[in-house]
Formats: sequence, C-alpha cells, structure tokens
Amino acid sequence: MIKFSSLVLLCSLLSTTMIAGEIQLLSAVKKDTPITNAEVIFQKTGETSIKITSDEQGKLFYEGFGGIDSEETMMIIKKPGFSTLVAKCPCNGLTYALSPNMQNLDGIRVVLTWGKNPPDLDSHLAYPGNNIYFDSKVGVQANLDVDNMTGFGPETITINQKQAGKKYLYAVHNYYSGISPDSNTLGNSGATVNVYIGQTLVRTYHATPQSVGNIWLVFGIDENGAFQDINSYTGTTKNSEGVISMMREMVGSEAFHVVSNVDSSQAKALNLQGEQQYHQGHIEDAMYLFQEAVNLASNYGQAYSNLGLTYQKLGREAEALWANRKAIELASGSTKNTVQASSFYNIAKIYENRSQWQDALNNYQKALSKKEHSAYRQGIERMQAKLQ
Repeated sequence: MIKFSSLVLLCSLLSTTMIAGEIQLLSAVKKDTPITNAEVIFQKTGETSIKITSDEQGKLFYEGFGGIDSEETMMIIKKPGFSTLVAKCPCNGLTYALSPNMQNLDGIRVVLTWGKNPPDLDSHLAYPGNNIYFDSKVGVQANLDVDNMTGFGPETITINQKQAGKKYLYAVHNYYSGISPDSNTLGNSGATVNVYIGQTLVRTYHATPQSVGNIWLVFGIDENGAFQDINSYTGTTKNSEGVISMMREMVGSEAFHVVSNVDSSQAKALNLQGEQQYHQGHIEDAMYLFQEAVNLASNYGQAYSNLGLTYQKLGREAEALWANRKAIELASGSTKNTVQASSFYNIAKIYENRSQWQDALNNYQKALSKKEHSAYRQGIERMQAKLQ
C-alpha cells in the first residue's frame, strides 16, 4: 500500500512557559511534497496573533508562545492556490492536510488525518458500481490519492466529478484492528475528516472518543447532491471485505440512516455572530462562523441559507451549490416552495455562468415546478435556445 499526504501539521503541545514546537506542511495530493512559504497563524482571544512561514522543507519552528496552543486557540494555514485550513488547537501530535483548490463545480476532496495510533486507518468511498480504497484506487471520476500506513495520515480521496442522481458514502476503517469489531481504537484515534469543495473547507467531522467499532460511517451524499451526516460506528470481522459489503448495501438502500447532531444554542449564537460580521462587510469572517454553526448543528437551515449567500458574495460557486442543495433539503413550512425555488434558481445561475446549459435548464425547470416566476421561465427559454 502507498500512503499519500496532504498538508501535514505536527504540533508539539505548548505549555504555559517556554515551549518549542514544530509543524510540517505537506501537499494533500502529492505524497511527501512539502509546502513552502505557507503562512500559519495562531489566534487566541485577547492576545496578539502569531504568524510563522514555512521553510524550504515545509517546516516551521517556534518557541516561547506560552499558552497559545490551548482550546481557545484557532490555527489558520494559508497558501495561494490551496484551501485555507482552519483548525482548533491544541494540535499536539495531530496531522492536518491542505487541499489544492478544485476547479470543477461538482468536485469534492475528502482528507482523513489522525494521531500516531493506530498506524493504519483507511478511507473508503462507495457509489454505484465503485468502491474506492487502498486496493482499488481508481473509479469512475474518483480516486484515492494517498494511502498512509504509518500513522497521522493524511489519506485523500478526490471525486473529480460527482455523478448526478447517484448516492455516495464515505467511511473510515481501522485496518490495524480490522477484525476486532469491539475495539474503541478508532474512536480514540483523534481522526478528523475534512471535506473540501472548490477552494473551501466546507465540513469537518471528528471521531467520537470511546466509540466502539472498527468502522466509522462518516457521511453520505444523496441523489440530489445534499450531504447527509451519518457519524455512527459499527464493526466487522471480515476486514476490508466486510467494509465494502456493508457500504455497497447502504448505497443500494432507499435512504441513509442519518444521525442528527444538534447543538442548537451554540449554533444559533455563531450564526448571529456571522450575520453581524456579514453586515459589517467582513464576509470571509462570516463564512467561517456560518460553517462552524453547521458543523455543530448539521440541519440548521438558516445557517445553510446564510452560507449560500456568503459563498456567492465571495464568488465561490462550487461551495454555493453545496449550500443551496442542503437548503433545498431542509426547507419546510409555509416558505418551503419559495426557499426551494430560489435555491434551484441560484444553482441554475451558477451552471449558466459556467456554460453548463443542460444542468442550468434542469434547475430552472425545478425552480418553476416549485413556484411561478418570470425569471425562471426566461431562464428556461435561454437554456433551450443554447441547446438547440
């Protein structure tokens, strides 16, 4: 097996006195390739931000930042051409991966990182007719970029173009304890799954400590392109073959068994902060707050709606598609048809801007099926003319 690297962060635990730390930055899609001249920023409320730049080996060294590596600290990694990575500290012994920006509207990159133990966690992606993992690295419009067997990761799977109308399922398997379904090693591994769309880290999933099972079913994508948080643990005694069989069955079922994670009070507070930042013109800061809100409450429709507007304001079309699709799924009540029609219209405009006429037409028609509006009919007429 070959293990592949993304931007890797190995942080030494910082004490409240003099501390020394080291961070290693690697590419997410080219194995063991260092990232030079990347900017790493430590931000802690009430303290001056600390900035460091990676050297020619992709490394950073620091000391004397007493207490900065705490739960109140955010670490931000920036490099032109790569998605900005935002992570909470402490970062002792953890690995983070930086993803190159993706160009396709329906492209997705999934990056798995974890701690030193277990040495071998595996990424699995299943969709009709395909199972992507270490022994089957290439599928239809998707591939395993990196497979890591020595701890930390990363493991990277890239979907170059999601196929319309098909379901996808992503899971993590503890290969090291592959036939031990009662192990809690995976839950205690410190594993993190980052999902990138376009130039943005849109979703982050963390393994749940003490969870029992050697399979972590992380998320699915339904036929309409909406993400479904599953975040559950199960086990197999058949190693990789058991994982493949289970995932194939789930992809073939009518619907994913979704676990709704809800931390509504904190999510609402973050959403409110995001709205305040947005109205003050701090659009990117608002984006991070809305993203954190949906990470806490995966079915929080208002935050997704705000994200869609924010992504469009920032010119992040692929990300706006993702947020609008989730807003369509979550729409309910008396405004359901209006919200869905508006979201389909937003999606159609994005496809039209990319000259993807058929995709645009399909979504203009969906918008009109929800609500009568001249803009929807005009969009349909434009696309029909383009397709003649």
